[in-house]
This record gives sequence, C-alpha cells and structure tokens, in this order.
Amino acid sequence: MEKICKTIVDSMAFLVIGVAVLGIAYPPALTWVGPYIPFMLGLVMFGMGMTLSVDDFKGVLQHPLEVGIGVFAQFLLMPLIAWGLVKAFGLPPELAIGVVLVGTCPGGTASNVIAYLARGDVALSVSMTMVTTLLAPLVTPALTYFLAGAWIEISMYAMMVSIAQMVLAPVLLGLLVHHYFGSIVEKVSPLLPVFSVAMIVTLVGGVVALSAGKLLEVGALMAAVVVLHNGCGLALGYALARTFKLDSRKSRTVSIEVGMQNSGMAASLALLYFSPAAAIPGAIFSVWHNISGSLLANFFARREDKEEKAERVLSL
Repeated sequence: MEKICKTIVDSMAFLVIGVAVLGIAYPPALTWVGPYIPFMLGLVMFGMGMTLSVDDFKGVLQHPLEVGIGVFAQFLLMPLIAWGLVKAFGLPPELAIGVVLVGTCPGGTASNVIAYLARGDVALSVSMTMVTTLLAPLVTPALTYFLAGAWIEISMYAMMVSIAQMVLAPVLLGLLVHHYFGSIVEKVSPLLPVFSVAMIVTLVGGVVALSAGKLLEVGALMAAVVVLHNGCGLALGYALARTFKLDSRKSRTVSIEVGMQNSGMAASLALLYFSPAAAIPGAIFSVWHNISGSLLANFFARREDKEEKAERVLSL
C-alpha cells in the first residue's frame, strides 16, 4: 500500500498534466468541479493541518531568524516578481490579477515533499509553510489590493474572510484533530498525501475546463510568465538565503518554499472574486511548479551526492 501511495504522489506532475489535457479537450468532463473548488482546497488544507503538531510551532520559536528570512522572502520576492512580469508583458487586468494572486499566496503544500527529495531541511520547510499559511488571511489580500487594486476592484475584507474559511480554519481544525486523535491520524497518515494529490489534480482540472477557451488563446504567453515567475522565485530565494549565510540545506529549502506557491488557493480566489480567465495563471502554475520542483530536487540531490563522494575521496 505504501509503495502504491508513493507512486501516486511521485506521479503528481503527470496526473496534473493529464487532467489539464482532459479539461482542454473535453471541458464538460470537469466543469462540474467549479462550485466545489473552495471546498476541495479546504480539504487539502485540512489534510495539511493533520500533518502538523504542536512541536512544529516549537520549531518556529527555536529558529525564528531562519523562518523569518523564508517568510520575508516568500511575501516579498514572489509578489514583486509577479508585479514586474505583469508590467513587462503588459497583461490585461483579468490575467494580471491572476498572476499577482499566485505571487501573493503562501507556500504550497507540495513544497514540503520537494524539500525532502532535495535533501533540504524539512522541518524548516514545514515551519515556513505553516507560518505563511497562517499569515495568508491578512497578508495575501493586503498585498493583492496594494499591487493590483489599480487594475481591478478588490474587496480586501471579503477576500480575508474567504481565505480564513478556505485555508486558516481547515488547517487549525486539522491541527486539533492531530492533537486529540493522534493515534487515528497516524494510521491514516500514509493516505493523506494521496488524498491531497487527488483533490489538487481535480481542482486543476476544473479550473482548466472552466477557462479552456481562453486558455487556448493565451496559454503560451501565460506559460512563459509562469515559468519565469517560478524560476525567478527559486533562484532569488536561494540567493537571498545564501546572502544571510544560511547553509546549503536551509538555502535549498528557502528556494523551494519561495518558488512553490499555493496556486490552488490563487485559482480558487480568482474564481470566487474575478473570472475563470483570472484562474489560468494558478492552474498553469500548479502544473509547472511540480515539474520544476521535481527537477530542482533531483539536481540538488545529485550535487550533494557528488560533494559527499568528493569528501570521502579526500579523506582517504
């Protein structure tokens, strides 16, 4: 069972690509997902909350500087990169708001898995994801309003309430379930990543299906923007961490955490407050950041293997 679960989780990028192709080729197969997207995101966040414990909060208190650098990078670099790309490409408002939403969202849940595969500091990754997620109800609407308020009308208060309902409340509920029913959670924990993958894949398919017509028109442009956004986040996140003299493992973690956004949340907010077209950047980001994250993790792991081999040779 564990091998099957691991295979499904490892194949997430391919599953997302497959469902995205289905959403474009035959939208009616997935348009039904639309009304349930916020609920599905809530289930993903509930699953994330069930993986957390009180000890994770202790980790934040034990390493406040490292977590603070990561959170600062997350909510500074990605929003500014998004705003710069919107300006550079001259995107229309409905697409611009989608790109900004991706940039202002917290770290994605997949970042913890990618940090593990990259041999990064998983505890730091979990702490960063947790802190940025808890801050999201305040920070994401504020940054979105500040960066995109001139292009499109934004209800900051309504967005705060929605994020609290879709993200914060499920995470806290999951944390409480873990705390009071830990033995039960431990039994089902191998299935939680598979459940999250199923929800995320279905969510992406629904977003793609709802915006299939527009996606065919702007897909290449948005793909270029998303690749640049993600790539700049990964590179600058790593550079900033090294500037603050974090070691290689922690720098990899910050890179991954900054570059991988909760794009499902961005797509959900876009559908709730704007239009299906505004959800396109989030949908494409969901596909791409899993691919780029896996490739980067492989690169980091291989590089560490070479460094360890070189050290063993020198010690002989």
